[in-house]
Order: sequence, then C-alpha cells, then structure tokens
Amino acid sequence: MGSDQTALLTQKKADDMKILQRYFAIEITQAVLFVLASFLAFFSIFELQSEMQVVGRGGYHLPHAFLYVLLKMPSNAYLLMPIAALIGTIFALAQFASRSEFTIMRASSMSTLMAGTMLAKIGFFIAIATLVLGEFIAPLGAKFAETLKLKAEGSAISQEFRSGLWAKDLIKDSGLNGAVIGSRFINVAKYLPDGQLQGVKLYEFDREFRLTGLILAARADYQETAKTWRLSEVTETHFSNAPMATRGAPANLFGSGKITNLTVPIVSTKNTVIKDFVSEITPGILSVMFADPDKMSAYDLWLYTKHLVDNKQDSKRYQIAFWKKIIYPFAVLVMMALALPFAYLHYRSGGVSLKIFTGIMIGVSFVLLDSLFSHVGILNTWPAFVTAVAPSALFLMMATSALWWVERR
Repeated sequence: MGSDQTALLTQKKADDMKILQRYFAIEITQAVLFVLASFLAFFSIFELQSEMQVVGRGGYHLPHAFLYVLLKMPSNAYLLMPIAALIGTIFALAQFASRSEFTIMRASSMSTLMAGTMLAKIGFFIAIATLVLGEFIAPLGAKFAETLKLKAEGSAISQEFRSGLWAKDLIKDSGLNGAVIGSRFINVAKYLPDGQLQGVKLYEFDREFRLTGLILAARADYQETAKTWRLSEVTETHFSNAPMATRGAPANLFGSGKITNLTVPIVSTKNTVIKDFVSEITPGILSVMFADPDKMSAYDLWLYTKHLVDNKQDSKRYQIAFWKKIIYPFAVLVMMALALPFAYLHYRSGGVSLKIFTGIMIGVSFVLLDSLFSHVGILNTWPAFVTAVAPSALFLMMATSALWWVERR
C-alpha cells in the first residue's frame, strides 16, 4: 500500500509539474512575443522615417518604402530576440512574484533547479525559432529588400566603388578542380540586382604572377546549370614569352659580354561574341561582398570564408560573424537565465517597472558588448570562436552569480 501511495504521489507531482510547465510556457511566450512586437513596431517607425529621405529617387515610392521596411522586419526580429526573451521573461516572472505565485510554487517544493529547467525548455524552443529566423528567413528578407530598393531606384549594387567591384579566384587546370595553375583578378564596373555583370575585366596570372591574359567583356551572365559565366562582346589579349635567337647582341647597356638567346613577349588579340569561363566565384559570393556579415546566414558566411582562405585573403571578420551566427541563438538561454533571479526579488511598490527597466539596461549592455568584442577581436586578432562566445559566457557568469546570491538570501 505504501509503494502504491508513493507511486501515486510521484505521478501527481509529475502531473503538477507538467501543468506548471505549461503555465510558464504560456505566460513567458506571450510576454516575449508582446515585447518583440513592441520593439519591432518601434524600430520600424524609425526605419520608415529614414526611408522617407530617399522616397522619390528614381522609381522608389512610398509603397516600396513600406515593403522595404516589412522585408527588413525578420532581420530586426533576429537581432532583438535575446533582448525580447530577457525582458519578456523578467516581466512574466515579476508578475509571478508580485502576485506571490512564485512564493507558493517554491513552498510547493519547486527548487531553483526545477525553475531553471522549465525556463531552459521554453528557451530551447525560442532559440530554435531564433536559429531558423537568422539562418533562413532574415537573410532572404534582407536580400529581397535590398534588391527591391535597387531595382526601384534603378541603381547598381557596385556603384559605391569608384573603381568597381574587385574579386580574386584561382585558375585550375580542370575548371573547379585539379591543380592550381594561376590566379585571376576580376573587375566589374556594375553589378546589377539581377546578378548580371557589366564592364567586366579579367586579369589572369600564372603561378609566378606574370600576366598571361586580359579579357574584356561588355557583360557577363551566370549559367546556373553549367556553373559558368557567359561573357558577351569579348576581347581577349594573351601574353606569352618566346625565345628569340640573337647572335652578337649585347648582354647589357655597357656592351660587356655576349648572349645568344633572348625572350621577347608575344601578344595576340582576338574578338569573340560569346565566351564561357569557369570560376568558383558565383553571384552568391559577389552579393556577400556588399552584405552586412551580421545579416548573412551561417552557410553563406562559411562559403565566403572558405573562398577567402583558399585565395589567401583576410577572413577574420567573416569568421567572427560565422561563430556569432552559430552562438547567437544560445544567447536566448543566457538571457532567460539572467531573468530568473528577478523572480526572487519581492518588490511590492513599483517592482515590475524597475525590473523591466533593469532588464532593458542588461539587454542593451549585451548588444553593445557583443558588438564591441567583434571589433576588438578583429583589431587584436583574437580567435574567432573566443571573440564570439565571450559576451555570452560573461553574461552566463553574471546569471550564475546572481542566482547564487539570491539563493543565499
């Protein structure tokens, strides 16, 4: 009989925890969504006000501005999610504390570990939503927003560069594979929103960095199925060195000594209507050059970082952005852990508003510190992973210390 009662009590406790978990999830999720919607509305008003300054430029009108701001909302939501999770959780827990619900929960044998576990379960789903938002929805929204704006204005993506867009890739003997036989520098006068290149110049070098070819083309279109660029109205100039026998020619300006062989450059030029060339550079990689790394997906950052490393270019900024993109969703869990100590503070008068204000200050501090570490990490060449994880680790230590302090009290 005793074992049956114990089993019944255990089952009842498990059922009570499920009810409590559901109650926590509903209250915190509603609060987080409310805070997130409020911040998005606030940011969208300022963003729309900023867009009003360019309305009327080309074909860019008010409906375009509204759509532009709407498409940028997922990016803003991704950036604001940890702060919304912090403030929303603080608000929900402060409500529990002000109504003495949290005290009753603790009196009913709910430990700090159990409360933290319930918050972690809720935070896990919010973190997954943040990951999906930042990896798929936000980058697409930002890309469509910029494309919409450029097309409406009739502008090119690369117009901000005086000498056009520059990129570098490797020349391999089997297209995208095989041994490296040289390098290629690509200069583009205009990069249009639809991916077309205009005013293309290709400078090709051998492994000793001797110029072997110059290709000029009026435009280039990427052939997705063939993974090649199709050049139109092409002028090709090839440079090669050939030996020339010259008996009795002076070896130097002073006439000392004789040589029997010299190498002279041979230049050949031809014009073609269409020419295809293989390059590891795609429209996706080109668009990355104009995108804010913090608004790119982790996959695009990984591809572009690999391209930079393969071409021996500096990739530090993109490595840090990649690790920040991986770690950022877990910042939601850290922020919710920071919110838990607020449930143990029993302010009766003005307590909720004070806690929310404190939460806003903590959230702003996290965003500023996250940005600061990124810049300092680049300047001091810190490891990318350490630079990205340091702010979250610091705030996690703060959350642990705060929980230890309230537990002792």
